[in-house]
Amino acid sequence: MRIGTRLVLAALPMGAALLFPATAWAWPWPRADSGDPFTMTVDDVGCGSGQVAVRLHNQTRQAVRYDLQADSTSVATGSIPARRTIVKQVPVGQGSSAEIEAYQVTGNQPDTLIDSTHVKNDCPWGHRSGRLPFTGPPTDLVGKLATAGGLVVMGGILWWYGSVWPRSTP
Repeated sequence: MRIGTRLVLAALPMGAALLFPATAWAWPWPRADSGDPFTMTVDDVGCGSGQVAVRLHNQTRQAVRYDLQADSTSVATGSIPARRTIVKQVPVGQGSSAEIEAYQVTGNQPDTLIDSTHVKNDCPWGHRSGRLPFTGPPTDLVGKLATAGGLVVMGGILWWYGSVWPRSTP
């Protein structure tokens, strides 16, 4: 493949975003609603604990009351101080899933849904931590060391052959 073709293929997504700006905003990345008093972000399920960390960040200059629910059951309630973030742990059973919802609680109005997400605890049985077991050095390091060793041996052979080959005979 020619370099020009590669450059065109690499620039194609950027060109599409520039030519069609509406499609660039169609990506499902999380964007906070400007009218929401707080945002909710959810981490992955911890395999050792079976819990998921839910972060609630207050965007306003006053305290906001919230209600955090998992599968329509209240898990935590309280208030978030102004411009602060709190972290709540929500349990998710092994091999099951949960719908986590964050509501704004006000005195005389019904609760307002701020954000919701679906999490699944698909950790394998017996898996205690998020790390894989040590299985040896990385393959790229071993390849680099083998290449360096081969170059040293080849250089030694060429040096020896260079000292032997142009011999003069009497």
